Amino acid sequence: MKNHTPHAATAATGKTRDAFSSSFGVLAATLGSAVGLGNIWKFPYVTGANGGAGFLVIYLLATLLVGLPVMISEIMLGRKAKSDVVTTLRTLAPAGQPWWLIGAFGVVAAFLIMAFYTEVAAWVFAYVFKALRGDILSSNPAVTSAAFKGLISDPVQSLLWQWGVLLLIGGILLFGVAKGIEAVTKKLMPLLFVLLLVIGARSLTLPGAAQGLSFLFTPDWSKISGEVVLVAMGLAFFKLSIGMGTMITYGSYFRDDQNIPTTTLRVMSADLFVSMLAGIAIFPAVFSFGFQPGAGPALLFITIPAVFASMPFGHVFMVLFFVLAAVAATGAMLSLLEVPVSVMVGRFCISRPRATLLNLLLLGLIGSSCALSNSVLADVKLFGMTFFDLFDYLTSNVLLPLGGIFICLFVAWVWGKQRMMEALSNQGVLDNGWIVKGLHGLLKLVTPLLILLVMFKGLGLI
Repeated sequence: MKNHTPHAATAATGKTRDAFSSSFGVLAATLGSAVGLGNIWKFPYVTGANGGAGFLVIYLLATLLVGLPVMISEIMLGRKAKSDVVTTLRTLAPAGQPWWLIGAFGVVAAFLIMAFYTEVAAWVFAYVFKALRGDILSSNPAVTSAAFKGLISDPVQSLLWQWGVLLLIGGILLFGVAKGIEAVTKKLMPLLFVLLLVIGARSLTLPGAAQGLSFLFTPDWSKISGEVVLVAMGLAFFKLSIGMGTMITYGSYFRDDQNIPTTTLRVMSADLFVSMLAGIAIFPAVFSFGFQPGAGPALLFITIPAVFASMPFGHVFMVLFFVLAAVAATGAMLSLLEVPVSVMVGRFCISRPRATLLNLLLLGLIGSSCALSNSVLADVKLFGMTFFDLFDYLTSNVLLPLGGIFICLFVAWVWGKQRMMEALSNQGVLDNGWIVKGLHGLLKLVTPLLILLVMFKGLGLI
């Protein structure tokens, strides 16, 4: 594969800007942003619990109507402006119009998500070492539950693991886009697939594995309802890391000859493939040993250790599983932290090392409120929620949907079809006319209305 210089001129400032150096680097970094811990536990479980293969069909349709249009739009805007998310919208919007606020809300969303996501990632990294030491090697869920509660209720462990995760992600970002984000994700994404294949192959050899596959893939059309459709639309929106400035930021590092629609379709397909592999790795084993499938921390930190402890060579596969989960979390966190770092570098002319360090300090301070939400700050609540739950609620139900809706409106109604045609044709090289027509039609009305429904559902209004 031909490599290109990992630098590009920034449209807004004319300064040299770091960039991804190869097509595989673009795919790996973008996929690393889209793939996260939700792929490992949430998506497979939600698929099985909501109709299996029938749910998958609805999810794929929802992705084409909700997720992909916004993802293509964000990457397109980022590459056009070659700048951070705030400067991108300030540059591309008509003079005097405050569309840059979308970017500002995206920065806030990415920062707040990072504040609580780093704590979940901290639990995962802690479990890698617990698995290595054999601390959670028990087939009794009561034992694994006690181990998890002991971790999250210990303020010292919670803070130290979260700060360790922050230092790891910050250390990678210090190397920049090509030598940091791209170099790491080009290694992590293949490792992710290999680990999933190894664990999945082992899981399929267990007696009774067919029951787990049936849970995942047997279509149950009786479960399909309006509620399930809304769940599918929500997953299609949230799983692709859109609405928070990450794709605009990564888009600004795209090469000028990168085919954006093709790349986003590959990312979507690979993201779905990862989720399905995760389901194949987890649920046959869960059912084989008579455990009940569940979502959230109960599955990831309580059920999974007990399942692996029940099988031959389970210790090895437990370690591999939590390494896999740590890999998935790392790619997502890199894209989240890069959003505020990029804004500080682009808008405030702060060097990347200083911008990274400043964000680490702020996250270490604000994120600590999430790390301590299960211990010393458990009784400190705003609107009836701990800091961890509040940050999750605000980003998932307010900031991200609003970001997605306004990106749709900006691209379709302000930027317009002609600019979309120019931006996606790579200076006239690609004939994407039919794609632009379909994309523009969706962005004008269909996609924002569907995201609005997802928002209303999250807020409990429907």
